[in-house]
Amino acid sequence: MPSTLAQVYTRANQGIRAPAVSVEVHLSQGLPGLNIVGLPEAAVRESKDRVRSALINSGFEFPDGRITVNLAPADLPKEGGRFDLPIALGILVASGQLPGEALEDREFLGELALSGHLRPVRAVLPASLACKDINRALILPEQNASVAAMVSSVTIIGTRSLPEVCAFLLDKTPIEPAKPDRNSFKTNYPDLADVRGQEQAKRALLIAATGSHHLLLFGPPGTGKTMLASRLPGLLPPLTESEALDVAAIHSLTSSSMDTLWQRPFRTPHHSSSSVSLVGGGSIPQPGEISFAHHGVLFLDEMPEFTRAALEILREPLENGEVVITRAKGQERFPARFQLVGAMNPCPCGYLGDSQRSCQCSPDQIRRYRNKLSGPLLDRIDLQIEVPSQTIQTMMEPAVQNNDETGSEQLRELVIKARKKQQARQGKINCQLSSRELFEVCALGEKEKELITRASAQLQISTRGLHRILRVARTIADLAGSASVLSPHLGEALQYRQLDRQSPGG
Repeated sequence: MPSTLAQVYTRANQGIRAPAVSVEVHLSQGLPGLNIVGLPEAAVRESKDRVRSALINSGFEFPDGRITVNLAPADLPKEGGRFDLPIALGILVASGQLPGEALEDREFLGELALSGHLRPVRAVLPASLACKDINRALILPEQNASVAAMVSSVTIIGTRSLPEVCAFLLDKTPIEPAKPDRNSFKTNYPDLADVRGQEQAKRALLIAATGSHHLLLFGPPGTGKTMLASRLPGLLPPLTESEALDVAAIHSLTSSSMDTLWQRPFRTPHHSSSSVSLVGGGSIPQPGEISFAHHGVLFLDEMPEFTRAALEILREPLENGEVVITRAKGQERFPARFQLVGAMNPCPCGYLGDSQRSCQCSPDQIRRYRNKLSGPLLDRIDLQIEVPSQTIQTMMEPAVQNNDETGSEQLRELVIKARKKQQARQGKINCQLSSRELFEVCALGEKEKELITRASAQLQISTRGLHRILRVARTIADLAGSASVLSPHLGEALQYRQLDRQSPGG
């Protein structure tokens, strides 16, 4: 039997990237066998048995000669069942059962069942983005098609089985390019109008949404901290197409289908979560909760109950908007531009400052409890708001209707309007302002400089804390429609540093 060579293009999965992989299939004389080389891991090595059965059960002939499959480049680790379909097509081309011209300008992904049907794979969106850059069509399982089709200007063909793929390549069965199913990606956020009272906390939530500022809510148990935090995504502007693609690319690493692609992520890890689960890691670097919260909200309930190491490791991502995971097998960079919202009790028993129950904690216990949040971490949290207990009269008041000015829909319009001002003025939202840009857009008058100088001295505010206060004041001015940051805006921003002003004794 003469030697025959075939080449099929596909994509590996490495972090949020999709490196190109060339599947080279060589069919030659010798003892029958199928060998896969090119740094395949166990699931890839096992594909030879899946491919053999899939070809036979799909009505194709499995060659009797020696088959060598090379996954190039050889130094790139290959994992998962995503290479089954390109390997099967390479064997068909090498054995003359499929013309090689049919594979031109196309890439293939998919795991094969023994019957020849295609199963969905993970991380198809990075592959779709890569195909767009080099103008190639992507053929993959039907279940992955709507997600991959989120990328505009790329042809996505969703198929159900190996015979259907071959029929399409031979122009026997036309298949319409897939389109994103946007109707299934509806946003459904809880309404802020459901929260009774807590007007200062609601105001802080509006400011946090407008400038994408980090927020810490502290108060006795049952005062509505979690309710308030869960309503923050509903105040944020809808995801842009670019942001939605970023979010979907990260989530596609762990799921082959997603139901909430167009929603702002809202991640709520348990306080027993490890540092690796929060920021990412593993022998093969994988994203953590902060990356899954990219362009959304990371809510840490009972924040002091997280380990000190887990909290401290958040400091760099809070500043840089990304996390770099380095392991022996390589380094991966994951985006992590999230909005942090924390919730905590004021003391170990939870009732410090409560008007209805007395605190049983000593000053030393309170100090140790609060010291679980380090000064550098608190410096990075722009708004620190007390959520006090409510009176029975407040709780028994009729619920606020959704058409009230405190409803999420109405407040979201204010957020969108203020963010447009920020984009027009500086090309970014206020939380992303550098130190130089901050003092340009927050030029203070003499009265304002005197106010901030006195406050900094009294509260012992660090330089980073001062920058955070100025960013919040700029956001408050944007909500008020003011071109300049004035004393009332600075005064309100200073009021939201409440933990800086409280002593451990109350």
